[in-house]
Formats: sequence, structure tokens, C-alpha cells
Amino acid sequence: QVQLVESGGGSVQAGGSLRLSCAAVAYTSGYYSLAWIRQAPGKEREGVAAIDSTGSTTYADSVKGRFTISKDNAKNTLFLQMNSLKPEDTAMYYCAAASGYLDLHYGLFVAMYKYWGQGTQVTVSS
Repeated sequence: QVQLVESGGGSVQAGGSLRLSCAAVAYTSGYYSLAWIRQAPGKEREGVAAIDSTGSTTYADSVKGRFTISKDNAKNTLFLQMNSLKPEDTAMYYCAAASGYLDLHYGLFVAMYKYWGQGTQVTVSS
């Protein structure tokens, strides 16, 4: 059974950095598309960043230039480096995996992802 386990969340001040990790169990992350998706209180889930099997990436406009998605295929681990954090980045961050190849044109579409982690909280104070 596929399991995705996030870690690395926490509380930081605006301008700070955090690095999220997502360990995939029983899932060969090297072959399929992966994403980080967040949900702020009272808001719907939104795609933040996605990466496909070739290593190509796509980002939401709100995080471009500040966040970097990457993966280590050998360790089956997905990362999200978050720099210059803002209070509006406060949310629960989820790691998500597609059930197959996903064109990055759809990479930030929440409904395209089948497997989800339990989430890790990121809180940014001003």
C-alpha cells in the first residue's frame, strides 16, 4: 500500500526558510509525477509545485522564485525548499503522488493526484 509521510514543517518568522520532506513507501517515485499541495484555514487546497519523472517542474505564481521542488529517486523522497516565507504561506502542506505519468500542464491540479500524505503544518508569523 502506498504511503507518503511528510516532515519538516514548523513555525518561522517572515523571511525565514523551511525544508519539507516526503518519504514514499511502496511507491516508485522516480517514474511518476509528484506535487506539494497546501490548504490554508478556510480555503481550498491549491497546488504549490509539481515535478514529473524527467525532473521538470512547475510552480504556482505565488511561490515562484521562493520555493524549489526536488526529489531523490534513490531514496524515494520528495523535497520542498521554501525561502523568503510570508505569512500567507501559512497552511497545511501535503505531499501528493499521481497514479501514473502526469503532464505538467496539469501538475497543479489537485484532483489529478491519487495518493496523499497526512500533511505537515507550516506557520509563518509576521
